[in-house]
Amino acid sequence: MQARISRRTALAAGALALGATTIPATATAASARYANPLVRQRADPHITRHTDGFYYYTATVPEYDRLILRRARTIGGLTDAEEVVLWRQHADGPMGAHIWAPELHHVDGRWYIYFAAGDAEDVWRIRMYVLENAAADPYTGEWVEKGQIVTPWDSFALDATTFVHGGTRYLAWAQQEPGIDSNSNLYLAPLTDPWTISGPPVRLSRPTYDWETRGHEVNEGPAVIQRNGRVFLSYSASATDANYCLGLLTASADADLMDPGAWAKSADPVFRSSAANSQYGPGHNSFTTAEDGRTDLLVYHARQYREIDGEPLLDPNRHTRVQALGWKPDGTPDFGVPVPDSR
Repeated sequence: MQARISRRTALAAGALALGATTIPATATAASARYANPLVRQRADPHITRHTDGFYYYTATVPEYDRLILRRARTIGGLTDAEEVVLWRQHADGPMGAHIWAPELHHVDGRWYIYFAAGDAEDVWRIRMYVLENAAADPYTGEWVEKGQIVTPWDSFALDATTFVHGGTRYLAWAQQEPGIDSNSNLYLAPLTDPWTISGPPVRLSRPTYDWETRGHEVNEGPAVIQRNGRVFLSYSASATDANYCLGLLTASADADLMDPGAWAKSADPVFRSSAANSQYGPGHNSFTTAEDGRTDLLVYHARQYREIDGEPLLDPNRHTRVQALGWKPDGTPDFGVPVPDSR
């Protein structure tokens, strides 16, 4: 999601961690091909493969008013899978508008959905929230609101994701920090439970490069993959038009992840618009694995055209796409370029 648009326009409109398994550097895009777009008009896609053999899919809907879920035995099966509504926005107050970027995670035997939401009376008062379901099957049981994820600042916050490293569960997210003139930066903190951070967070990145500050100064949408002795955290940058792209932070698996100095930032975007393939604004990604259990997959959204009539956030055509994530000989991810549409 983009961190800020004009209030006038808004009112008018109304990382999954995949473990530390080493994947050979020879894994390439040729090893997994999917028909794209995978799901139309679904942005900020998150796909997780559970131990029950299902792929679970969540994403932002253009109406920004509900949380949806699909599941299928294959990635391709998500295209036509039944979509169910798990939760709807409140009629008033918190969690009453701008329902954004849901992620489904299974933690200690329970299901959790992380998402961002505004207030019905103040749609840009975006904060992070969590739902919990104790049932083994997330399509059953009751989704209980666990409330807001509280951080040191009561400010614009979104895009929470969680992962485990070295026996510690972490939360990564984007937030506007008072005193810093940017729309959102990236933060990390350990968790005491799935909705409570433990101790002060650290800032991992703020938008400073030209490609991070086009239209808006944005670092958001963190996603984590752990491979080859390193922790990789991808993120989205700039406005949600054709400038939207992915950056990458890298830390050694032996490092203290709470030390900002342990993270190296890519000087250039690792994934960006491709005019040759008619894919624009690729971003807000997640990671999963292919049906073979070995090939890593990049899940993201993008549009099929560059020019947008009006505010980008009001354009519904950010479609979910998926393609294989390659690996370079040095063990770092090779995002490649957004593949062309195949349907």
